[in-house]
Amino acid sequence: MKKLLTGCLILSGSLGFAQNKQDSVKRLKEVVIQPYFSVQPLIRATGTIGLIGQETLDRQPGSSLVSAVNTVAGVRMEERSPGSYRLSVRGSLLRSPFGVRNIKIYLDDFPLTDAGGNSYLNALDASGTSQLQILKGPHGSIYGANSGGVILIQPNGEAADTNYVAVKAEGGSFGSFRENVVLNQQIGNYGLNITQAYQRSDGYRDHSEMDRKYFQALQKWDYSKNKALKVLLFYSDLHYNTPGGLTAAQYELSPKLSRPAAGASKGAIEQQAGIYSKTIYGGVSHNWRISESFKHVISVFSSYTDFKNPFISNYEKRREFSLGLRTYVEYGKGTQNIDWKIDAGLESMKTSTDFDNFDNNFGRPAAVQALDELNASANFAFVHFSIDLHKKLLLELSGSANLYGYDYARLAPVTVAKKTYDFDVQLMPRVALSYLLTPRTSLRASVSKGYSPPTRDEVRASDHVINVDLQPEYGWNYETGIRYISKDNRLFADVNGFYYNLKSAIVRRLNENDAEFFINAGGTRQWGLESTIAYWVLPEKDFGLLRGLQLKSAYTLSHFKFDNYTDRSDDFSGNDLTGVPKNMIISSADILLPKGIYLFMQHNYTSSIPLNDANTAYAKKYDLVQAKIGWKNLHLGKVPVEIYAGADNLLNQKYSLGNDLNAFGGRYFNAAATRNFYGGMLVRL
Repeated sequence: MKKLLTGCLILSGSLGFAQNKQDSVKRLKEVVIQPYFSVQPLIRATGTIGLIGQETLDRQPGSSLVSAVNTVAGVRMEERSPGSYRLSVRGSLLRSPFGVRNIKIYLDDFPLTDAGGNSYLNALDASGTSQLQILKGPHGSIYGANSGGVILIQPNGEAADTNYVAVKAEGGSFGSFRENVVLNQQIGNYGLNITQAYQRSDGYRDHSEMDRKYFQALQKWDYSKNKALKVLLFYSDLHYNTPGGLTAAQYELSPKLSRPAAGASKGAIEQQAGIYSKTIYGGVSHNWRISESFKHVISVFSSYTDFKNPFISNYEKRREFSLGLRTYVEYGKGTQNIDWKIDAGLESMKTSTDFDNFDNNFGRPAAVQALDELNASANFAFVHFSIDLHKKLLLELSGSANLYGYDYARLAPVTVAKKTYDFDVQLMPRVALSYLLTPRTSLRASVSKGYSPPTRDEVRASDHVINVDLQPEYGWNYETGIRYISKDNRLFADVNGFYYNLKSAIVRRLNENDAEFFINAGGTRQWGLESTIAYWVLPEKDFGLLRGLQLKSAYTLSHFKFDNYTDRSDDFSGNDLTGVPKNMIISSADILLPKGIYLFMQHNYTSSIPLNDANTAYAKKYDLVQAKIGWKNLHLGKVPVEIYAGADNLLNQKYSLGNDLNAFGGRYFNAAATRNFYGGMLVRL
């Protein structure tokens, strides 16, 4: 019965509500998205898209996006310790010792992913996000290099048009505390949203403390009837300690331990291992509706990151500066039976990085190991054509020409003059269509090419070697699916299957000094199935004991295998892809009660995970259960207040959320927190 129940699947964003004044039952709104330049109903989308809306974010723990993101089929987000995230979309984490790679991320109109291919997702605070759209599979045709997918993050203030101040404070187990303040003001044609947040935690494990200070501002000014200006700014000051991976024996004996000393190698606490990252990011976007059929959008953006990483074997300092531009023009026409639109544009970005590596003397930089300068450039031009026939058949043709490269110079220990390396121009096409069988049922299919050049931190990894032999990974993705939305919008169902053949896969290796390096090693064959379902058993209403009940579930089947994959003399062809569970099932129930009381429960089943390419070590399967209860319609005087309390890992499972893959010495395991609790209050003025 348990497997039958969890075999259903869901859209990971709640369908919203609209009040029908003629009926006490509230009608469910149609879900709309904006993945390919223009707004469209989700039922008509040609791609497979996971949507995480504000209601989903509100139901999940607010300390991070991990729990919310993992409700999307085909997506896995990990947290090795508070603040240390990894993210994959339909693929492996082989390239990601930490952070996000081979996925392109945009924050509103602006790329968060820099020209070097890295995305500082952990710089963002969850309180500054109102929605995420996850485009699964390669979308290089309009978003540039990626072999996994694209994530579009909508910050606070993008859709809101009301005036309010919201103050939230929350505390919980293991010394966790967070507060945030959101101010939203709309004055005529000018809108301003300011988000401030602070978060800290002692962490479950030894040496896993974190704290983050965050500020975000979004301004929108419709300064004329057909022209709009937008300004986005955020500043993040993040620090978290890195306790390090444990061997199986250490993990079983005492999972709370940080990595101990071993032989000549010092422990994580001795070396004060951790991340110190300060990032400031800004962007300006202008939208000009030249005529009813023609518009032009241009965005300029820049960021600076000051990064420090005392590690077991070295102390690294990085200074990173990015500057870029994205612009496109759109022209479209429509008749009663045919609508068509064409978008053409370009994106250009450059990221300059100074690498300084020293010996780590108990958390302090000592003798110089290597000093390097590396500049990465990312440039692509794109075109996207869509034609809608009789409001039934939607066909999209798109493609991009991509040019990536870097130059580097070594300053120490031996000076090497600047050298330049450019990858060959890559064409990335995408052909996709959707067809309405009925007004509520659609079929879709797509073929697209994925391409991802090595990132800056893979070309120049922690072994301090500039690896000019490392080549991009690439492959073709084929998928098809079906969506259904019931007439009353109570039921949403989505099933899709895909096949992705990735070649020249970039994989991570560690040497005996724990320094990492990367190689191209064969490829992968990835067969996958994703299904989602969301059903309002009882739509929201204004009477009775049970005011609403929604059930959701998401299922992911990942039959991912290595193909022609060798490492030195070892042949791993046919082995399961490292770091990817074969099955994931996320199910939840959202229960609405009188007086604004709600109860939310969620179950996460994740099957065993191969930890090395040889498939000789696995992380055990686990079942996570979390719950949250809240009361919205409270007042302090005339001030509306919401209080809530929640619990995570109610079954007190012992599991590792964020394993170190192919770790030298078998140090794979980063123990996640045991049963823990939190509670908080939200005041909205």
